[in-house]
Amino acid sequence: MLFGISSALLDALVLSVASDGETYGYEITQTLRKSVDVSESTLYPVLRRLQKDECLSVYDKEFSGRNRRYYALTPKGRSQLSLYREEWKLYRDKVQKLLEGGVKDDQNSVAQ
Repeated sequence: MLFGISSALLDALVLSVASDGETYGYEITQTLRKSVDVSESTLYPVLRRLQKDECLSVYDKEFSGRNRRYYALTPKGRSQLSLYREEWKLYRDKVQKLLEGGVKDDQNSVAQ
């Protein structure tokens, strides 16, 4: 993809994936890769930061003889995701308007 992903947008995407229910790192990576280019080495520091910020809770569970780390959204994470979603809508609408050439219309209406 031509456009990069900011850390805030990546946080929002991870929280959104986790909002669907408990999940683990590889599953989050695979879900995100359907829409954006992200590697596991990029994702795990994000997961640790969101855990440290108390947006994600974490627990380990055995799976096929190995330990798998699961992540779940906390109440603080739900609140943060809600904020990200509101901010994204505002940002998306402004960028879309710029890309579609609607800026001059807004400037003319303000000047009148």
